Amino acid sequence: MAGDWRADRIGAALRGENPTVLRRLTAGFAVIGDVQFLPGYSVLLVDEPGVERLSDLPRAKRLAFLSDLDLLGEAVERVCRRLDPAFRRVNLEILGNRDPFLHAHVWPRFAWEPAHVVGAPVWLYPRERWSEEHSRLGGQHDALREALGGELDRLRTVT
Repeated sequence: MAGDWRADRIGAALRGENPTVLRRLTAGFAVIGDVQFLPGYSVLLVDEPGVERLSDLPRAKRLAFLSDLDLLGEAVERVCRRLDPAFRRVNLEILGNRDPFLHAHVWPRFAWEPAHVVGAPVWLYPRERWSEEHSRLGGQHDALREALGGELDRLRTVT
């Protein structure tokens, strides 16, 4: 998964060139995370380049983005619950500290996580976890990607 699409994730998604896109939603793109040390990690990208924070959107689009986040969070929860009996919950975060575009993280959390991080923010995981070869998004995550996309499709037909 190399390439310059990472330099402009939203533009690449709009052009159909972002390989992490699971589905196009109402106000953004559901994407699978670049790292999968917590399997199912996903991100919601806003669909408007240049939008840096939630408050940059008109209220209706803000609500649509938050509704998309709810949908993605539920999809991750359902898939992770099916795939791993140690699944506990999802954490939803809109941080914006590093990447200058509106996005929200959906982190699945599991009972098998190390005791020192299980009750803490994911960002307290050691830095090396973020670059481990086996956690890097790749073909080994195709079934997970398909399950997440399928669950998004099911939830959208019910809603």
